[in-house]
Amino acid sequence: MSKNLTLELYTRPTCSDCQAAKEYLAEHNIHYVHKNIGEDDTLEKELIEIAGSRIVPSFVFYKRGIVGKKKFVKYLIGFENNREEIGMLLS
Repeated sequence: MSKNLTLELYTRPTCSDCQAAKEYLAEHNIHYVHKNIGEDDTLEKELIEIAGSRIVPSFVFYKRGIVGKKKFVKYLIGFENNREEIGMLLS
């Protein structure tokens, strides 16, 4: 992943766009932290704090700070509409 970015992907099992996003990441061997909102209600609250919404899939990009803490970089909501930008961030 470029620029030492870490990706956290928030999804729901019933979301077809989420499944397409996970397939894309798998096909391109892109590592990400999967956060399944359908399995853990606290993840939905976490997503709302980050993005101001509970819409999935949500791509949240972080980079490592000087002391090792993650630093928020950007979030994107939706896969198909953001596919090009996601690809640029991940290349």
